[in-house]
Amino acid sequence: MKTSDFDYELPPSLIAQTPIEPRDASRMMVLDRRRGTIEHRHFRDILDYLQPGDVLVCNESRVIPARLYGRKVPSGGKVELLLIARRGENLWEALARGRKIRAGTRIEIGNKGQGDKRASPVSRPLPSITGEVISETEAGGRLLRFDRAIEPLLDDLGITPLPPYIHEPLSDAERYQTIYARVRGSVAAPTAGLHFTPELIDEIGRKGIEFAFVILHIGLDTFRPIKEEQVEDHRIHTEYCQLPAEVADQLNCARAEGRRIIAVGTTSVRVLETAARAGKQIAPYSGWTDLFIYPGYPFRAVDVLITNFHLPRSTLLLLVAAFAGKDTMDRAYQEAIREEYRFYSFGDCMLIL
Repeated sequence: MKTSDFDYELPPSLIAQTPIEPRDASRMMVLDRRRGTIEHRHFRDILDYLQPGDVLVCNESRVIPARLYGRKVPSGGKVELLLIARRGENLWEALARGRKIRAGTRIEIGNKGQGDKRASPVSRPLPSITGEVISETEAGGRLLRFDRAIEPLLDDLGITPLPPYIHEPLSDAERYQTIYARVRGSVAAPTAGLHFTPELIDEIGRKGIEFAFVILHIGLDTFRPIKEEQVEDHRIHTEYCQLPAEVADQLNCARAEGRRIIAVGTTSVRVLETAARAGKQIAPYSGWTDLFIYPGYPFRAVDVLITNFHLPRSTLLLLVAAFAGKDTMDRAYQEAIREEYRFYSFGDCMLIL
């Protein structure tokens, strides 16, 4: 399967630079796989398509202030880090920008390092932490060991990372979090969930529709297009996920009763399908997943998908093609471009029935 078959041209003007207000005012393309129809609605209309007993599965991972600025010790060269995933005690995988960041390089972050863009002469003193580059990763990042736990310091030292295609500053960092984000660990938001408001969630609950919460901490692949010519040659980056036992029981009960499982976002799909890989039941799961979903994949756990519009040549686009069918997805994306939908993280969404 050729990666080039999953490319498309998008006018830059359709890349959403700011979030829409209110959240549920975003547009929603409703794609019915069985009937082959497309409708144009708004996210607040989603209740028209939900049924009592449905279970909406949401990723409650929260974006961390993962972008850090520091200087090399002792040379003083500037370094920018984007933390990707925790790999052990005080051990993190990160993307690094700067000159000659080799194994053994020491990087100081904070007031002493004078690299943090938040530091100023009038600001309160910031903590300082030092990391040492242990090795380069296969994906071109760096493995760093910090001299103490960095997680408690991120709110002071870090900046919430926005995707590289968003150029407008974000006035409220909470707009890049879902309203149910609870467990810190992602470097990008699970964007399909950005459309929910507290009022809409209340309405959904009153209709007899359930929510279930899982975790997938979003990492490197969100920023990395597939570079291999053949899709099958791509090696997906691992991400940490959890599906608790009580959620597995809730979902298996729904399936036994013929009720639909609706994945809110591609990250929820990966958790669900990882947990269902072992057999007919959805099993509790806690650990890393390297599940790569592309056309031909047999879905075991997901009946309906809510998802934003994704980057060309991305693993997320391939997942949607696997769920909707590639021809159907191509037609939907062409329609979205004609109708001038807003694309990517702060953009509009699709409901795939």
